[in-house]
Amino acid sequence: MCGICGFVSQDTEETLARMNDTLAHRGPDDSGTYLSAPLSDGCRVGLGSRRLAILDLSPAGHMPMSNPEKTLWIVYNGEVYKYPQIRQELEAKGYRFRSRSDTEAVLYLYQEYGVNCVRCLNGMFALAIWDVARKQLFMARDHFGIKPLYYFNQNGRFAFASEIKSMLALPDFPRRMSPAALSQYLNFLWVPDPLTMFEGIYKLPAGHYAVFQEGKLSISEYWDLTFPPADHHFDSDENALTGELRDRFMRSVKAQLLSDVPMGAFLSAGLDSSSIVASMARACSEPVRTYTITFPPRYRRGEITMDDASVAKRTAAHFGCRHTEIMVEPKVVELLPKLIWHMDEPVADPAIITAYLVNHEARSTATVLLSGVGGDELFAGYRKYQAHFMAERYRRLPNWLRQRVLEPLVLALPVFRGTRIKGLVRLAKKMARSCSLPPEDRFLMDCTYLNAKQKSSLLREDVCWQISAPDPWQTHRRYFQSVNNADFLNQMLYLDIKTFLASLNLTYNDKMSMASSMEVRVPFLDHELAEWVAWNVPPDLKLRGGTTKYILRRAMAPVLPSEVLKQQKSGFGAPVDYWLANEMREIVNDLLGEERLRQRGLFDPVAVRRIIDEQRRGRQDWSLQIWQLLTLELWQQTFIDSKSIFVQKA
Repeated sequence: MCGICGFVSQDTEETLARMNDTLAHRGPDDSGTYLSAPLSDGCRVGLGSRRLAILDLSPAGHMPMSNPEKTLWIVYNGEVYKYPQIRQELEAKGYRFRSRSDTEAVLYLYQEYGVNCVRCLNGMFALAIWDVARKQLFMARDHFGIKPLYYFNQNGRFAFASEIKSMLALPDFPRRMSPAALSQYLNFLWVPDPLTMFEGIYKLPAGHYAVFQEGKLSISEYWDLTFPPADHHFDSDENALTGELRDRFMRSVKAQLLSDVPMGAFLSAGLDSSSIVASMARACSEPVRTYTITFPPRYRRGEITMDDASVAKRTAAHFGCRHTEIMVEPKVVELLPKLIWHMDEPVADPAIITAYLVNHEARSTATVLLSGVGGDELFAGYRKYQAHFMAERYRRLPNWLRQRVLEPLVLALPVFRGTRIKGLVRLAKKMARSCSLPPEDRFLMDCTYLNAKQKSSLLREDVCWQISAPDPWQTHRRYFQSVNNADFLNQMLYLDIKTFLASLNLTYNDKMSMASSMEVRVPFLDHELAEWVAWNVPPDLKLRGGTTKYILRRAMAPVLPSEVLKQQKSGFGAPVDYWLANEMREIVNDLLGEERLRQRGLFDPVAVRRIIDEQRRGRQDWSLQIWQLLTLELWQQTFIDSKSIFVQKA
């Protein structure tokens, strides 16, 4: 696991060193750079690596790494889980290894197969290889986008890095907010790939590779998750599928236990993390290290933000784990700016705090953790999938009853702050706004936190004009179109895999773990497992009635405690409502006050004050939207530094 960076430009060795040093938190164990001889256009190729040693802790794993002929140079971030098999195959072809690092295997795979080497990889990775003979820079990102890779290509300067801040170390680098990205951020709380909040900086999409040669960048897709058509006949019976799923999942977990450093696992009381721990316990001879994070009781009042820590503790005991329960009471006002720096982009999900804290605390006893991220997207674990089918039944009611009676009644409900039904009321209001829409639009609306009307009311008129043209859902609609012949449940899963999973969940899990020099692996996102699930598990075995992840529950029932299987779904969240009402009250008044907003010039201070007042009086639940505005302001202070953001309207 590492941080990587580089350029093809006329920048200097000193610049490359600065870029690399910016990534020190991603790789505290080793550092290295490579700078090529000048090319015909006067540019040089620079590669930088910060190493977190996981396999082969010796200096033999140093990067940038070359082949013996020094015609290929690689920087690599990630893990390839079938590395032992790949090494055997390459040795049979005559390759001689100088290390036990999977980096060397990836380098020789490229030497043997060229750009098609990525089709041999199973794992998480972002990599760059400078091919001296072909004078081409080859880059690739793993199938699901577990590891990040950003790039910039303007005015004869090409640069890439694991984190945006590394490229900001380039001299005279432009720092401008992208209007299109701002529009999407206000919709979703985050920016979907390939855009970033920085104008001109992009993410290499998941499942893609890129080649930069003679000043030209070409990007190609090498993998995508596909689904059968809606009328596809599934052959296997439920019992056979259940057993095969359990075996395949456990093999995925076992393959990801390859490590020369201490390992552990996140453990909530949820199905996904508990399934991983159960699989690890079967595969490991030593007790599994497990980590659970929880908040003081007052934080949890009226919030279903975290699973029950007592269930996690009993689950750990059931499997004989070496368990650590982490009770946290963070100084969130001090912590949030630091985490925004680590995130690079404004990501208005308060779960970044929870993710950072558990990684930070676990780092003293482990370097690798396994996480259940991806299970909800593969097996339909979110409530929004249930909401779709509830809406289909709701639409059968007469229009007059829905539009004149039920929907106004639900929308008029108070927030019920401090009660257990707060989350249900929030969901009911969201459904009331979207239930009458066609399925695709309904799902998009359920993923939206500020609709067009709300954005227009919050933004200043001149800013609204600049971001009104692009459809903020254009990326989502394109993904829907890619699988429009599949069952609609699979369409929703695919959309979330391509957007919500890649651009939010995997992004903050990477950034918040690497902030503490921790590697996080995600066994559910073994692409071979995901392909098997997509083509062999019928939609009604993923979501059956009111039961989410039905087949996964059945598959893991023989090995999990019954109380885990009965747990109510809750998010890997944080008590944002409590924080805004208490320790963050003053920072909200300051950063979202009239004077600051007028100086920034994006939002109407009166409109922002209105939603803050409605939140504090309990009239509406604007907690995530206020967190969103707060995050954006802190991001601008950190990265834009009050420079001009948009071209002024003529």
